[in-house]
Amino acid sequence: QVQLVESGGGLVQAGGSLRLSCAASGFTFSNFFMAWFRQTPGKEREFVAGINAYGGNAYYTDSVKGRFTISRDNTKKTVYLQMNNLNPEDTAVYYCAAKWGAYSDYAAVMRFWGNGTLVTVSS
Repeated sequence: QVQLVESGGGLVQAGGSLRLSCAASGFTFSNFFMAWFRQTPGKEREFVAGINAYGGNAYYTDSVKGRFTISRDNTKKTVYLQMNNLNPEDTAVYYCAAKWGAYSDYAAVMRFWGNGTLVTVSS
């Protein structure tokens, strides 16, 4: 059974940091591109960051470049999102996602999804 379980969300003040984790099971993690998306009420799910199967390439949406860092540990089957200098516009439910093969920032092609973790940034 495939599972992606996110953790690490919470309430933080503007300028603070959080580290999200996503633990994977039930599929060959090291073969999959992993990504973080986020969503706020009434809006489409937005690509935040992605990392290729062996961690050699990372991708970010412009609004988080220089503040967020995605990483993965294939031995632990876990992907991380370090979020620094958070601002209220980063408030959202953050989802972990996986797809076999190469990079994509398109939610519709992601194969597996977690249930999300809420990040709230207060001003």
